Amino acid sequence: MTDTIAKTRTQTTFSIFDKIEQMGHEQITFCHDAKTGLKAIVGVHNTVLGPALGGTRMWTYASDEEALQDALRLSRGMTFKNAVAGLNLGGGKAVIIGDARTQKNEPLLRRYGKFIESLNGKYITAEDVGMSEADMEYIAMETKHVTGLNEKMGGAGDPSPYTALGTYMGIKAAAQQVFGNDSLAGKRVLVQGTGNVASHMIDMLAKENAEIIICDIFEDRLKAITDRHKVQVVGTDEIYDIEADVYAPCALGATVNDETLARLRTPIIAGCANNQLKDEKIHGDACLQRGIVYVPDFLINAGGVINVYSEYAKMPKEWVVRKTEALYDTCLEVIQRSANEQRNAQEVAIEIALERIDAIAHIKTVR
Repeated sequence: MTDTIAKTRTQTTFSIFDKIEQMGHEQITFCHDAKTGLKAIVGVHNTVLGPALGGTRMWTYASDEEALQDALRLSRGMTFKNAVAGLNLGGGKAVIIGDARTQKNEPLLRRYGKFIESLNGKYITAEDVGMSEADMEYIAMETKHVTGLNEKMGGAGDPSPYTALGTYMGIKAAAQQVFGNDSLAGKRVLVQGTGNVASHMIDMLAKENAEIIICDIFEDRLKAITDRHKVQVVGTDEIYDIEADVYAPCALGATVNDETLARLRTPIIAGCANNQLKDEKIHGDACLQRGIVYVPDFLINAGGVINVYSEYAKMPKEWVVRKTEALYDTCLEVIQRSANEQRNAQEVAIEIALERIDAIAHIKTVR
């Protein structure tokens, strides 16, 4: 019996370390506090360009393994996002296991802040799914390694509008490639998920007179959109079968997979969600083979991290807007290289990010 338990523990340990090694992480920290109920995982992927900065996500994961996998994928994505956006930051991300609507409170958030402080600045947090600007204020009571604070507190404020702006610019870049111009007037856009970022993006799409179709699992979010704009609401599964110009995944990841690609009837996939491809190679290639222009998630949604970086680096709002709008050109470059070289766009964008990381790593080793 003892041998069986020891063997199982050994297999589990090696399984975790194998995943960490495969994805190239520097450090994974597990945070647990029984008193507050905090269960969190902080992933630090790469710190060549600077401290690892990335948001904290709170979600009801089906298992601890699923939470770990999310932390690993998200933190790796932040390395590429920060690098390709030209920021002097490494990649990191954190997840808190729990229902943000019912389990999030001041003690839990402040205890989490103390865990962040214990990392001594190697990881800087910000808000992500399930977290808010107000939550960052609680975390900031226990650590200075936090961004996305209210502007009245000297912070950069909510990053969501800038994530939305970058996503909007990426959609326009894809439209330029597919339709020969970047106007979205009359274009049908499927928006999957209507959270903070998607809500701001829908405002921008509506202003340009796009035809907008939305879905979400939360009725209150749908109502907030339908109260402001004339949109069509469909079911969360129905959205994959509607013929449109753009599919914009703006909820959780892995919605671009074998099943959905067989159903999607859009020439463009461009949204603000992280980890949209269930498998970067398989489904990135599948998009290319099907003639779908896919805009890499970590590139198109970089506006938010540009905003929180401005807080860290003390840059003005004009710089944030200018740099976020410049994502249009980078998205177009990646899309065009993907088409010209017949390589999936995710690979092209990762290559650009790694080239910058390698170049800076070389400089740091030169005496």
